[in-house]
Parts: sequence; structure tokens; C-alpha cells
Amino acid sequence: MDVTAPLAGVDPVLVVALVLLVAGIVGSVIPSMPGPLLSVAGVLAFWLWGDGLGTFVALGLVAVGLFAVVADLLADAVSARVGGASWRTTALAGVVGLVLLFVTGPLGVVVGVVGTVFALEYWDTEDHRHAARAAATTSLGILASAVVQVLLTLSMLLGFGLFVFVW
Repeated sequence: MDVTAPLAGVDPVLVVALVLLVAGIVGSVIPSMPGPLLSVAGVLAFWLWGDGLGTFVALGLVAVGLFAVVADLLADAVSARVGGASWRTTALAGVVGLVLLFVTGPLGVVVGVVGTVFALEYWDTEDHRHAARAAATTSLGILASAVVQVLLTLSMLLGFGLFVFVW
């Protein structure tokens, strides 16, 4: 019995693109994982080596993915500032989050950023309510960023599927 027969008509570039697009959605939920960039890689792989994705569609999907990257990069800083944190606190929280990514993984980023915002704002103001508000707003910003990334990467997968399988 030939086990490769069902796979004979499957385009390997399409499989790689779909795997990267789905990984992009999953990666969008995990803090500091390059979810949107994985989705962009899937679109670019199929555009460059696959068959059936036009330039206009590919560039549109890549633009959505890059918008998701920018939204993720700005979310922590914007949410910290909206919560009343200083620029110094925001910058230091970003550095702590980056360092903790390599030490403790994605969970360390969230804990490190939120904890740093609370600690530095409390240190500066000696107001636990202000520090808690800034830290809570930062954590909400991180959550909102994940939701936006999931929606954008999901729209990339759906758009990709629509143009590859329907049109």
C-alpha cells in the first residue's frame, strides 16, 4: 500500500504557508512571540514560491501583518503612558520585559513589565493607587495587543484562504 498517494497532489509550499499562518495566530497569543511575522513569512513564502497569489493581495496581507507588528510594539508603551506611567518607567519596563523574555520566557515579559511599572511608579510617587492603576492599564494594554494581533493574523489567514482557494 502506497502511503504517499494521498499526498501526491499537495503543494508543499502551500502547506508551509498555511502552517506559518496558523503559527502566526498561535504566536499572537504568546507575549513577545513573533506571531504576525510568522504570518507574513507564510504569505511571502507562498507569493515567492507558490502558485496563485497576486502581488496586490500579497502586499496587502503583508501590510496587515506589519501593522500587527507595529501595534504590538507600541501597545506596552502606549498603555503604560495612558495609565500614567512616566517615560522612564515605560522605557525601563520594556528593557526588563526583553531581558526576562530570555530568562523566564513569555510569561516573564508580562510579569516583568507590569511589575516594573508598579514598582517604579510607586517608587516615584509613593502612591500605591497610582502605581496599581498604571500597572493595571499596562496589563490591559498587553491583553488588548494580543487580541488585536489574533484578529489581524486570523484575517490574514482568512484572506489568504479566500484568494488561494476561492478565487
